[in-house]
Amino acid sequence: MAVVAQTPAITVPKGAIPFLVVGDWGRQGEHGQRDVATVMGRVAEAIDAAVVVSVGDNFYPNGVASVRDPQWQSSFENIYTAHSLHVPWIVAAGNHDYHGSVQAQIDYSAVSRRWYMPGRYFDTTLVEEHDGDTVSVLLLVIDTNPFQTGYRNLGTQQYTDVDRQDTAAQRRMIDSVLRRSKATWKVVIGHHPMYAGGKRKGKTQDMIRAFHRSFTELGVHAYIAGHEHDLQHHDDGSGVHYVVSGAGSEVRPVGPMEHTKFAKSVSGFATMVASSTQLHLHFVDMYGTLLYSTVIGRR
Repeated sequence: MAVVAQTPAITVPKGAIPFLVVGDWGRQGEHGQRDVATVMGRVAEAIDAAVVVSVGDNFYPNGVASVRDPQWQSSFENIYTAHSLHVPWIVAAGNHDYHGSVQAQIDYSAVSRRWYMPGRYFDTTLVEEHDGDTVSVLLLVIDTNPFQTGYRNLGTQQYTDVDRQDTAAQRRMIDSVLRRSKATWKVVIGHHPMYAGGKRKGKTQDMIRAFHRSFTELGVHAYIAGHEHDLQHHDDGSGVHYVVSGAGSEVRPVGPMEHTKFAKSVSGFATMVASSTQLHLHFVDMYGTLLYSTVIGRR
């Protein structure tokens, strides 16, 4: 039975930059993916979303094999069909994407006019000007997979070429981009969360060791991840807000932990609206219900 969805009321000030965030979605329309996509289309139209951010695990269970893999149609092109979703998709790689060819997902950027993944890690900046006021959002996409100790130990047995990725080079790029960026908002996008109240609770030490200090010291406002199949918001007082938007299809149980502001196991996605003074975070479920809203301020 199809879900009868509503469209939540999300305010977008003039001159602001709105965008959607979804993760862990590629299940050929099943497990709520198609219903989430329907609501995403309605919200994207209502707020005039500039881009859609995907935080990884774009295709289950084993990524894609090539740019001609049938899953491009069955899990992406034929699911996110709304005109409002034909905007750039800023894409990160997840662990399931490493079960297949990450390079094929990079190469699909030359096939699709909306799929934007020029590398395993990259950055782009959104800019909006209105009445002499300029708002800019740095979107820094990182590849968190090679920083996971367990993945590197398994190597090509399960994670194709993850053990050949140069984490030192990626660290230098991340630090360089964050240092030089003058964007109003610095948003980092990766697959693995810094904090997790679900299946990976207490198992995010690799992320904390790799990135917590640099994100704090280099002025990151929000780090957005997936991997946990749910919606979460954590604020540890460091100035960086940690968001999980990994509920694009199948969900798993989740609960609160230290620093948790919100956690819910329901299929859905996040919406972010960046103005000159505030970064608004909203969680929306597959029924179009506005579950949670909060404001992230300037640092």
